[in-house]
Amino acid sequence: MLDTRSQSKKPPGENIMKLARIAAPLALFCALGVEPAFAVCNISDAKLEEAVLKSPELRKPENRYLVRDLRTLRDAAFVLWTYGLHDDCERVLANIRQLIAAPSMAKLGGNDEDLADEQLAAGEPQQHQGGEVQGNRDAPDARPLINLDDLGPGLRVDEIVGSEVRSSDDKIVGEVRNVVIGTKDRWDYAVVASGGFFIAGKDSIVVPLRYLQVNEERNSFYLRISSADVKAVPLMPDQEYLWLADEAWRAKNDAIFQKLIPDSVR
Repeated sequence: MLDTRSQSKKPPGENIMKLARIAAPLALFCALGVEPAFAVCNISDAKLEEAVLKSPELRKPENRYLVRDLRTLRDAAFVLWTYGLHDDCERVLANIRQLIAAPSMAKLGGNDEDLADEQLAAGEPQQHQGGEVQGNRDAPDARPLINLDDLGPGLRVDEIVGSEVRSSDDKIVGEVRNVVIGTKDRWDYAVVASGGFFIAGKDSIVVPLRYLQVNEERNSFYLRISSADVKAVPLMPDQEYLWLADEAWRAKNDAIFQKLIPDSVR
């Protein structure tokens, strides 16, 4: 009887070469940071905005903070996705779906106020006191500031939001957190988180855009008032932007800038 085992048995060297041919592409695949995953985290699958639109419970006033937090989680999922962390993105989406399905779960969170304050404080960027960050307006090659009305081409909103804001004496005032345009009296505003750069923004001032200037690099905005005069500007009265409908408050706020800024530079 013919023994076929000797015919099917390959030399050890040939088996090693075959394994090497398989392992090499896999090693390169992993080295490049590419995950052999077939499912990509799809944020649109969560259908958060559709749920907010259709769910009477999510539209209740007492759940507006839950909706805000769900949108924050969605933004976090997007950040994870952009860095290729698809598994973590999927886990966040699973949490979003869970909270959409049972909004009452939001009430089951921790109620330790001291711990909550500690957790929030950990998320607060470290504050620079006004002027601690060195400005560059005294540099020999510093170019003149540009009025926003004189810009060409214009600025996009995403070029404004997040940018630092300085006083006329080059001291840090804060950063732009939001932009409001299209009021019926044609006053447009930048909401500036006051107290330092990268501050969370619960203390903000409302600056008419017409009183802002920008440097040539378009990465720093400047008020036309000094750091001392900034202290006379009232803080934004609410985080829900109800002040937009408060014409008396806006008139008082706008008048401060009109008083502090000479007519010759308006």
